Amino acid sequence: MKNKQELFTAQDFKQHFPTDEVCLEWIKNLRYPNGILCVSDKCKKITKHHKVTGRPVYECDRCGHQVSPLANTIFHKTTTPLKIWFDAMHEMATTRTGFSAKALQRKHGMTYKTAWRMFKQIRSILDESAGIFTEEVEIDEMYMGGKRKGIRGTSLIGKSAVIGIAEREGKVASKVVTDVSRYTVVPLIQRNITKKAIIYTDESALYSNLDKYGYNHKTINHAKEEYVNGNIHTNTIEGFWSLVKRGIDGCYHAVSPKYLQSYLNEYQFRYNHRQEECPMFLSVLNQIR
Repeated sequence: MKNKQELFTAQDFKQHFPTDEVCLEWIKNLRYPNGILCVSDKCKKITKHHKVTGRPVYECDRCGHQVSPLANTIFHKTTTPLKIWFDAMHEMATTRTGFSAKALQRKHGMTYKTAWRMFKQIRSILDESAGIFTEEVEIDEMYMGGKRKGIRGTSLIGKSAVIGIAEREGKVASKVVTDVSRYTVVPLIQRNITKKAIIYTDESALYSNLDKYGYNHKTINHAKEEYVNGNIHTNTIEGFWSLVKRGIDGCYHAVSPKYLQSYLNEYQFRYNHRQEECPMFLSVLNQIR
């Protein structure tokens, strides 16, 4: 049995990251765990560096060459205090449903544009592969956006289609797709699921020919109000859809198709790291590099 994930409370945050300097030092140690390599012609080796007063840079004690731990990260050229960045990541990490830019704006008295951009940048580092699925796998599609309920076989104008893959007791992957057809779904399955896996889906024709591609495919007939038949169900992926929909509807209210994948990445990251002992906040911070 896996150990319960450790919490990183608001009090823990205040204790461990009280100032911008502490946050910068943490980023420096993350990016240069073995020390900073001075690339100047005089050194070209790991040397001792000291923090430059009033600037987010470190200077080589030997030759004076400077390096910024923030370069080529989401903090590059930021004018927002690092402590606020870290707080935004902490808020995002310690909730199941998300933390809105509006809430961050109210908390820190910044503009909505700045808060929104910060979360956009943070989500960009949460895009990680779930790997290849090899065991018991559930597949389902979901529709987001628009005013009408997305029903298979009806007009989906204004909606974004998403294909989801969930391994039981494992990870989940979701992908925004341009259309929901076999020509889109089957290649996606082939790229992400091995032939050793057992695939569970509903009765949709999208998946009806998976056996022809060498997959062990089992179906549950939702149209006949059948939701569980022994070990055959799609409850895992539907549970993830429920989490995403509750979060987006309740926290973000609406997400444009252009940015939907980045929001899915956020929910996937929390879901896929849920069984780790490391606090979720630290898992997010480790993505900085």
